[in-house]
Amino acid sequence: MLPNIAPAFAEKPKDKQDMPKSKLVAIPNSVMNITKENTYPNPSQDLPKLQPSELTQTLINSSKVKIENPDLIRMLNETSVNSTPFAIGYKAIVYIGQWPLNYESTETAPNWEYQKINTNFYDNRGGKAPYQIHYVQESQKIIRGGLTAKIPNAEEVKKMMMLKAMQNSGLPLAFETVIGTGTKKDQIYNIPAKRLGYLYGYAPAVNEKGKVTYGEVYLMLKGGKKSIVVKNVTSQGIGAWIPVQDHVSFGFLASEKPR
Repeated sequence: MLPNIAPAFAEKPKDKQDMPKSKLVAIPNSVMNITKENTYPNPSQDLPKLQPSELTQTLINSSKVKIENPDLIRMLNETSVNSTPFAIGYKAIVYIGQWPLNYESTETAPNWEYQKINTNFYDNRGGKAPYQIHYVQESQKIIRGGLTAKIPNAEEVKKMMMLKAMQNSGLPLAFETVIGTGTKKDQIYNIPAKRLGYLYGYAPAVNEKGKVTYGEVYLMLKGGKKSIVVKNVTSQGIGAWIPVQDHVSFGFLASEKPR
């Protein structure tokens, strides 16, 4: 990152709707929404919370360890257990597997300059008046996030972490987002005469940190009762970088010398 680059506050934004405010994280004025302008249509990353069936909810409530994994809940939703009362003394234990059961967030912090994605430049050293520039994405950029360490069942953990990060930040998040070539914003940045002007674009991201809990899951059938038993419970700290979808943070620099 280049030194002494101030966040770029555009001159008289035309549409305040281009700069929405998150309900939970305050978005700086230097960060702009490019959903409408992005030449690459990113798919929606909405992850609605999966609703457990009546049977699944009963099983979840019977567990002494919190179960939030959407994939495990989906599997339990698809499970059919005959509701006919079993014979007296009937008992069965079914091993479902080792699963990441829940994720507990300890910190959700935005980094508005996670990755530099673009530089717009103009040499106004020979000019006698300010020169106006605006943001134009010069090449397509793919911004990827990911977990900060290897961990079992990584994809399931990523889903739980993104859900929690979305809830905590109110930001549109995705582990991969794309900004297309030719994406533009009309906001103007003035380069004074006798100066070089640099308008830097950065992709923001959220740094999510917390703890994931694993356990061996068993379905216990005893008489007419059904319950879940979790054994060999372990916990592990984990972090992730999750890009903010369709947003760009701007930094503007006017300099006498090339950077």
